[in-house]
Amino acid sequence: MERYFKEFLHGQLITLKQMTSIDLDAFVKIESEKQSLLLANDDIPFPHTFEDHSSFFQTISGKKEEFIFGIFEKTSQQLIGSCSVYSINWKNSTCSVGISVGEEWRGRGLGTDAMRTLITFIFDYIAINKIKLQVFSFNGPAIRSYEKCGFTKEGILRNEIFRFGKFHDIVLFGLLREEWSALN
Repeated sequence: MERYFKEFLHGQLITLKQMTSIDLDAFVKIESEKQSLLLANDDIPFPHTFEDHSSFFQTISGKKEEFIFGIFEKTSQQLIGSCSVYSINWKNSTCSVGISVGEEWRGRGLGTDAMRTLITFIFDYIAINKIKLQVFSFNGPAIRSYEKCGFTKEGILRNEIFRFGKFHDIVLFGLLREEWSALN
């Protein structure tokens, strides 16, 4: 029991916690970066306004069917990104996850640590059996990170997203509770 209190929402390098209005400017900066626009979702990568981000930010709550955490670097307590649990299917015990890390913080293992911490939260505190995610085939660093976390490639949606003047695949990954337990 003591381990759960000590490790709750704490990774080795990051802490997951609720964002507050103080974090809005940093959140908008991260979500407005070119890489965030091009790698985070399959919408047309049109930059959102501050009001768009502010409106979304105001809807974040722990009392919904999705959970959005700020990713804070442990030493500086600076907001470096966000991650979420969404599309929770209680009947089939599945959910989807997503993550976004600011450009200056990529390549340091912080995103992988954040994803591991999010997975631990899901499997220790939510009755979920399978976590799903989608990643663009051209996002090699994200694919390697998800594989480090134990995700298994389950399929490919061919020519699913249009970026950089051509169509690309989306890779589907899944992680089962039993697989995570075997790794930890």
